[in-house]
Amino acid sequence: MLLLILPSLLWCLRDCGVSGVDTERLSVMEGESITLNAGVEKNQENIRWYLTLENDILIAETTGDQSKICTDQQCKERFRNRLQHQPGSLTIKDTRPTDSGVYKIKINSSRISTKIFILTVHSFFNVHTDEESAFVMEGDSVTLNTDVKTNQQEKIRWYFNNTRIAEITGDLSKICTDVQCNEGTERFRDRLTLDHQTGSLTIMNTRNTDSGVYQLRIITRSTISTKNFIIAVYDFPVDGIKRKSVKEGESVTLDTYVIKNSNDSVTWYFNDTVIAEITRDHNKTCTDDHCDERFRDRLKLDHQTGSLTITNITNTDDGLYKLQIIISRISIIRSFSVNVTSKYHLVIRCTFLWSAHSKQVRRLRK
Repeated sequence: MLLLILPSLLWCLRDCGVSGVDTERLSVMEGESITLNAGVEKNQENIRWYLTLENDILIAETTGDQSKICTDQQCKERFRNRLQHQPGSLTIKDTRPTDSGVYKIKINSSRISTKIFILTVHSFFNVHTDEESAFVMEGDSVTLNTDVKTNQQEKIRWYFNNTRIAEITGDLSKICTDVQCNEGTERFRDRLTLDHQTGSLTIMNTRNTDSGVYQLRIITRSTISTKNFIIAVYDFPVDGIKRKSVKEGESVTLDTYVIKNSNDSVTWYFNDTVIAEITRDHNKTCTDDHCDERFRDRLKLDHQTGSLTITNITNTDDGLYKLQIIISRISIIRSFSVNVTSKYHLVIRCTFLWSAHSKQVRRLRK
């Protein structure tokens, strides 16, 4: 018997929770105090505060009735008795611009939960700091745009937590990334690209350890200008978010986990063809005939988040979907794999009968 079975696809990462992770943006003037408040109960078993630099640096911890602050030398040198720790909150006194960055609290009780804070400390001498921030998921690609065009008189340098990671010099003949730069490490090996025309930096396949402050310095003969980008990368499992399996006829939603700002733009691609977009001026789905024929009014856009829903799904919807989110000068690319399975299974049974007797009968008839 032969049996054949034939089958027929973190913004709220910006300011609210994503899969158990809450996020919050805070800013303060240099010299002021700031309290990071996680809003948790005091009777949690274990609470740890981290600052993300080269790695997650433990800066405060509560275990039962015991509390500790800055147990390693790196933390002591950075904060120098400027931290106050209460269960569920952390206060930084006499803040400095170097305190800007990504702070995390991890709470371990019956389950592990995390909250992330992006803190910006504005310099007393530069109130209007040119700064952008964004939350991304592990595996995303992130482009930090310079909004300039390079020329032979400019140098463009990128720093990550004060370590130089990329550079374009003069006539663009010298371009270094990561380990090639004098001060670089192998942290980003083969994951950084530079746009030769603009100097924009792309970080591919982001990891949790990429969280931190990225600084752009544009150096000309007469001026030095700086722009800061603070990036927080979520380190929770994303397989259930980026990989979807659905049966024919059902619906599937690809979530952005973003509360969209009016100035943000969201664009969806299927096999590199635009199928939906939200900009400041309009919302569109299927702007060309090919897309319209394929999906036929089966695409729905959430105007608040930009999430995309495909209704009455068919096997032709199986494939790779890409999401592009543009937040001011930061561009995020996220990929989704959709696997469509058949609603019905066709079973074909083939039975072959053969015997020595039937073969002998045929010989006698001859």
